[in-house]
Amino acid sequence: MGFNCGIVGLPNVGKSTLFNALTMARAEVASYPFTTINPNIGIVEVPDERLQRIGEIVRPKKITPTTLEFVDIAGLVKGASKGEGLGNQFLAHIRSVDAICHVVRCFEEKDIAHVSGDINPLRDIEIVKLELIIADLNTIEKRIDKLNRLSKTGDKGARKIINVLEEVKEVLERGHWLWPKLKDVPAIRQMQLLTAKPLMYVANVGEDGIFEDNDYIKQVKEVGRRDGIPVVKICAKVEAELSELPISERAEFIKELGLKELGLNRFIREGYKLLDLITFFTTVGPEVRAWTIKRGTKAKKAAGKIHSDMEKGFIKVEVISYKDLDKYGSIQLCKEKGIVRIEGKEYIVQDGDILHFRFNV
Repeated sequence: MGFNCGIVGLPNVGKSTLFNALTMARAEVASYPFTTINPNIGIVEVPDERLQRIGEIVRPKKITPTTLEFVDIAGLVKGASKGEGLGNQFLAHIRSVDAICHVVRCFEEKDIAHVSGDINPLRDIEIVKLELIIADLNTIEKRIDKLNRLSKTGDKGARKIINVLEEVKEVLERGHWLWPKLKDVPAIRQMQLLTAKPLMYVANVGEDGIFEDNDYIKQVKEVGRRDGIPVVKICAKVEAELSELPISERAEFIKELGLKELGLNRFIREGYKLLDLITFFTTVGPEVRAWTIKRGTKAKKAAGKIHSDMEKGFIKVEVISYKDLDKYGSIQLCKEKGIVRIEGKEYIVQDGDILHFRFNV
């Protein structure tokens, strides 16, 4: 199973432009609402300098990065929770993603009208937030009604869950996002509430905002600081233009712009971090490959990421940390230094581990 991030926001804030830049797909981009009705889905490589370094050491025939899925979801409008615009579709599509990337418009552009008339990031954030909160409140109220009926039949467990949901409802009624404070409450996990999903704000800026924060960006960053929500600044228009260049020309153009790297790379890495994902590497045969797992995954489960037979027949795993391999520059030298560890099925895989699984089919 893969992991994905849904790109959401009001119409005409640059969601599809950002998606195009991410995937070099060519999702339709236009200056009228609801261009994106069915969600566009794109698989993107996760940038990781460690993979290239391992490749330099091992010199394989093939280097395969790990990936992350992004979903471009239709623009939301006020009243979506009551079915306005494409409200029902919008909410259903958000329910299907693991994390939310809320694109907030922080640029002025006469040719691209804002659905609310003027540029106001704080208002835009509140519109989306309120619609998701209302949708969650509706879900919770229906669940409480059902549990109340169960409790009248003598189901003692139902009353306990009702008490938890009443507390959650109160948090939402005060206008608070449930993530990250209440993300681990079992009742919330089971209900797939929208505001319990990991969230980040993507401040979409004009070219003038790439190096200096304008007032709009400052406002978004302040909301992020207040609510503990990460904020990534990106110029989707420039990133989309860069993505159209041949790879050989891209690095030079980034340098000319005075940038260290593509803003998209930061955005992808932040999405990865948002989902609490880590990467391990394998160097078997002619291929060096990166794999994605959730932080806290045990070795046996990580083996199953590669193949179910490896999980079933797991015996043990050889582990080299990336830092050690980078330092000594050779797997053989790591073995000679005695820093290749043998671990069992309960070993919790660490970010950057180079793993060689031993298994019996």
